[in-house]
Amino acid sequence: MTNAPDAPDAPGALPSTAISLPGSSPAGLPALRRRIQAVLIATQILGGLGIAIGFALAAVLATEVSGTEALSGLASTASVAGPALLAMPLASLMARRGRRAGLVLAYLVGALGAGVAVLGAVLGNFPLLLAGLVGFGAGSSANLAARFAAADLAEPDRRARAISTVVWATTIGAVLGPNIAAPAGESVAGLGIPAAAGPFVWASGVFVAAAVMVALLLRPDPLLTARALAGPDEAETADGRSLKAGMRAVRESSRARLALVAVAGSHTAMVSIMSMTPVALTHHGADIRLIGLVISGHIAGMYAFSPVMGWLSDRLGRLTVIGLAVALIAVAALLAGTAGPRHGQVALGLFVLGLGWSAGLVSGSALLTDSVPQAARAAVQGLSDFTMNTCAGLGGLAAGLIVSQAGYGWLNVIGALLLAPMTLLAVRGAVRRG
Repeated sequence: MTNAPDAPDAPGALPSTAISLPGSSPAGLPALRRRIQAVLIATQILGGLGIAIGFALAAVLATEVSGTEALSGLASTASVAGPALLAMPLASLMARRGRRAGLVLAYLVGALGAGVAVLGAVLGNFPLLLAGLVGFGAGSSANLAARFAAADLAEPDRRARAISTVVWATTIGAVLGPNIAAPAGESVAGLGIPAAAGPFVWASGVFVAAAVMVALLLRPDPLLTARALAGPDEAETADGRSLKAGMRAVRESSRARLALVAVAGSHTAMVSIMSMTPVALTHHGADIRLIGLVISGHIAGMYAFSPVMGWLSDRLGRLTVIGLAVALIAVAALLAGTAGPRHGQVALGLFVLGLGWSAGLVSGSALLTDSVPQAARAAVQGLSDFTMNTCAGLGGLAAGLIVSQAGYGWLNVIGALLLAPMTLLAVRGAVRRG
């Protein structure tokens, strides 16, 4: 079996013969794919490190600066608001100038935002801290968009594996990040910077390094190359870059709607539960190093097994792996929500939560790309990132309030309920296929 059962070649798939391009040719396409993927893997490692090192203590820093746990959920809300706000402008920029321009911009905005967050912490200014976290979140926009850059030149029957390989690369930096949060905090001792803000100092430098690497090495641009290979009939138009065009393409495809819900639902449930887990752990005596280990395990679940999810998605079909995502996230919510003071059970629950997120993101992203023509892909992909981050931002905001009023257990119950739309659409899709 080479093609995913529910993922036939979409309009706009790369033809085996196409026009020649500067620096590439159809005969040289496999080598170009490998080189582009290598650059994306390297920058994902850096980006994952920057994101994880800052996000690990974002809720703790927000609690310190605001003086109340009820507002700690705003840290994750602000962090995902950045990618939500940047998603469509980034998609438009990429459609005009290619992936390289968009990724460089996202990393630089992330670096600037991390610096502003540090300034907010130093001044004890909570609104300024939140503004910085909005910019900091843009760094994750780059890492999210990179998965679609990996899909630009991928063969249709290997698209999920191409996406998952780049997602997997985030593992190295993302797992390392939370564990160097403590040294990062110690490194700013004596500088008047709170220890919990130290990771953002490091994150800023890491994002700058990632931006430089993309600017110098991501050539030729994968999106522009794929567009040229697809031919003039699939060329991107100005109208095709708009949010309206993305919404129209999704409305016209039931598979695209399922993909959008799968990505957004998985991401929202994950962010809502994960963002408040450090706060819940502190209630039961966990210190900063234990929190770092738990979050590292969670991030390992998110990224380390993504190639398995990509392989399953290509071999068994996108719908099957979306169903797996629903099951994994439900089990994770049960484990974490009933753990109480059992730190090991919380860690297991967060690891399984990461696996569920990986299954939903990889299979949903591949299905979304399968389901729309080349001309609409940048707009639809931007709409996907906008939707998932907007929903996750609202989830993070609600998470802090839920934990402060009802407790961490109820947060997990509500997180599991977010899976209902995914389940209904996946079942409906499976029935139609049958």
